[in-house]
Amino acid sequence: MKHTTILIQRLPHAAGVELPAYQTEGAAGMDLRAAVEAPLTIPPGGRAAVPTGLKVAAPRGFELQVRPRSGLALNHGVIVPNSPGTIDSDYRGEVKVILMNLGTEDFVINRGDRIAQLVLARVESAEWTETTDLPDTARSAGGFGHTGKQ
Repeated sequence: MKHTTILIQRLPHAAGVELPAYQTEGAAGMDLRAAVEAPLTIPPGGRAAVPTGLKVAAPRGFELQVRPRSGLALNHGVIVPNSPGTIDSDYRGEVKVILMNLGTEDFVINRGDRIAQLVLARVESAEWTETTDLPDTARSAGGFGHTGKQ
């Protein structure tokens, strides 16, 4: 597998917290950890921007996507509501993860907890060409379930 270098800076409040890492050889996402100073509780229906204590410099032509962890979503109802969150290649602030608790109980985040996944993805820049007609397709304007339920 090809590796792309990403510059990462650890902020003082992330001292001792593990850097993002792949948990298995075939994993697409690196687990991202919380750099909270004290336990952070997200009540049912609540949300929080959870600090990671990291700044990154994704290479131009790439983004880092912040995605939910499936176990947190299934077992606790904790999601990344803007999923996937995008960290642009020119962003240099602290990476924070927006978490929302759709569960029925408080969700407590402790220092070093794995809170999300980080996926490196290639992106293309686009430019618009305005036209009066678009090429036709078999689907045409069909959408919002037009192919049926099964």
